Amino acid sequence: MIFAHDTEVALSAAAALVNTGRGGTERLPDVAALDQFVADWGWTGGRTHDQAELLAVRRLRPRLERLWDMTEDEAAGLVNTLLREANALPQLVKHDSWDYHLHATPPDAPLAERMAVEAAMAFSDVIRTRQLGRLRLCAADDCGNVHVDLSKNRSRRFCSTACANRTNVAAYRTRQSARSAPPARL
Repeated sequence: MIFAHDTEVALSAAAALVNTGRGGTERLPDVAALDQFVADWGWTGGRTHDQAELLAVRRLRPRLERLWDMTEDEAAGLVNTLLREANALPQLVKHDSWDYHLHATPPDAPLAERMAVEAAMAFSDVIRTRQLGRLRLCAADDCGNVHVDLSKNRSRRFCSTACANRTNVAAYRTRQSARSAPPARL
């Protein structure tokens, strides 16, 4: 583990949130999709389950997406802005199946604000440990998703096993095709 468990989950959730708006397909088209995203990532706390909440979460995505292209100083500035806007006050909490971890907003804060602060807290660890190089774009030619390389040896290139498998199968087929092609005539 490179970072604390809650930091790794928050980084992965931030990447997943950013990816819901990439590639020309809206993956948070309605409140039901947001409800599913929240359930999939285990977000706790109050919700309004309305269009305003959905729009606030969508507005957060491009702000977080910028972190994948920022310098250390730029990223620190954005993290500080996100924390300042929410009046974040870090506290150790324990709930559900989670042991002690940091929360910096009250459970009744708006969902988008809690998402922003969780991401900011996680990215603060990335910045402090000089690990911005772990923020990557998927190496698959047909994918534009972002991901966080949490592997020990910094070798993760793809956002998912689906992208890795698709790329590896295509490369295999290309090699096989080249082997079975008739020799060139002179």
